[in-house]
Amino acid sequence: MFHARRALRALLIPLFAGLALFTLPVTTAQAASTLTNGGFESDGSGTATPTGWSTYSAGGQNAASFTESGGHSGSYRLSHYSSAAYKVETYQYLSGLTNGNYTLTAWVRSGGGQNSAYIALKNCGSSEQRTNLPVSSSGWVRIVTSIAVTNNQCTISINSDANAGNWINVDDLTFASGSTGLSIKGADISSLAKSEALGGVYRTSSGTTSDALTVLKSSGMNYARLKVWVNPADGYNNKTRVLAMAKRIKAQGMKLLVDFHYSDTWADPGKQTKPAAWSGHTYSQLKTDVYNHTYDVLNALKAQGTTADMVQVGNEINGGMLWSEGSTDNWSQLAGLINSGYSATKAVSSSTVVALHLANAGDDATVRWWFDNAKTYGINYDAIGLSYYGYWHGTLAAAQTTLDDVASRYAKPVFIAETAYPFRLDSDDSLTNQIDTTGELVSGYAATTAGQTAWMNDVASIVEAVPNGRGLGVFYWEATWTAVTGNGWDPADATSGNGWENQALFGFDDKALPAMSWFSHR
Repeated sequence: MFHARRALRALLIPLFAGLALFTLPVTTAQAASTLTNGGFESDGSGTATPTGWSTYSAGGQNAASFTESGGHSGSYRLSHYSSAAYKVETYQYLSGLTNGNYTLTAWVRSGGGQNSAYIALKNCGSSEQRTNLPVSSSGWVRIVTSIAVTNNQCTISINSDANAGNWINVDDLTFASGSTGLSIKGADISSLAKSEALGGVYRTSSGTTSDALTVLKSSGMNYARLKVWVNPADGYNNKTRVLAMAKRIKAQGMKLLVDFHYSDTWADPGKQTKPAAWSGHTYSQLKTDVYNHTYDVLNALKAQGTTADMVQVGNEINGGMLWSEGSTDNWSQLAGLINSGYSATKAVSSSTVVALHLANAGDDATVRWWFDNAKTYGINYDAIGLSYYGYWHGTLAAAQTTLDDVASRYAKPVFIAETAYPFRLDSDDSLTNQIDTTGELVSGYAATTAGQTAWMNDVASIVEAVPNGRGLGVFYWEATWTAVTGNGWDPADATSGNGWENQALFGFDDKALPAMSWFSHR
């Protein structure tokens, strides 16, 4: 992913400790009163108030809620639509519930544009829980919302506050015991140390100068990702720098993902260049190089009290790593190299999660091909990380298909190792941004602070919905890479410039952006 205009890539991490968040409560909730007509099949089409449901509209616009043909699995669905602006709620009240945790699941589509469109659980004795409907005008996507019922009752709500012509489809709702949530709400901050050294400043949303990590932590970030290069030209993102930043990360109470590129510069699907120091080495020597480098960095982290919680063995290794010896043209050798990194990681800390990271979460066939080969050749790993940039990697529905498929097929937890979205299109330096035109954007997500915020919440919702608690979370890619002279994409060229500052989580005025609110996603 490092073409002329894509001079970037790096991210990856899962965590097993986080799986505890997905276990069922001690008191398993059993609905004494169950959801009625969750598939909207009982009435045919044209029904404003489907069997079992109620409709409310303060403006008398109940007709904006109706059943119609074209269901997700059955013949019919619920839709909200009107040719005039409307506010409408379709809801169902359940009583006689056993107290405990419950999850609402729904299949949805939306053309976008609403002031708000969401599913919710409310009047359940604890704080209302909502999940916004992602913009997905063709493919159905599954979203979830979970809540603790403490008063033996709950209201299931489908809510639209919409402009003229806006629409949603909802179908196949289920309400059952269990809870959901993300254990990883993270960001890659590999750019931070160099930015600070060159005068980069970070501010709170109100403008107070602060430590970027403090600002991110206060917004809810709980996991940091750092890439490590072997001997980079600028002396950043190497072992020494990673050790220093790790202390700051752990001091904030965050967890740490270490992303090994096994290169002196960017590694991604387009290039996996061996470090200069390893360039003439045989395959056997490279296995030793991988082990020693991985062990050296991770053991040094452990020795200073900042043990890595997760490790990526390679970065976006769709085509393998350490080319040519470790390319996917030679799976047995690639397996040996990856397993060398896995063994080194576990030798330092058996509890550190080892993730393997591919680009393009929208391409299920390629991800499946890769991990089928990983199984065939005995590659060891604990979790699967995928890059997902919606403007390059396809629809949210396609990404959900991949996440759900690989989590089930390989019985491994999954996470989005990299994603991001622009909050504007213009540049804050002389280099053209990687995403700089409206034609490149994801339909329904503007290059605004609101669009950036919606994108991140909707990606998080897709990961949260992965079945069986296998969706670990999301890492935002390069939250701190603002435009600072000298901190460009090329470590060997101080004048190279930054094509990513319009996708950072700090604005051109260095203030924290509203999209940081995604870190407080359930």
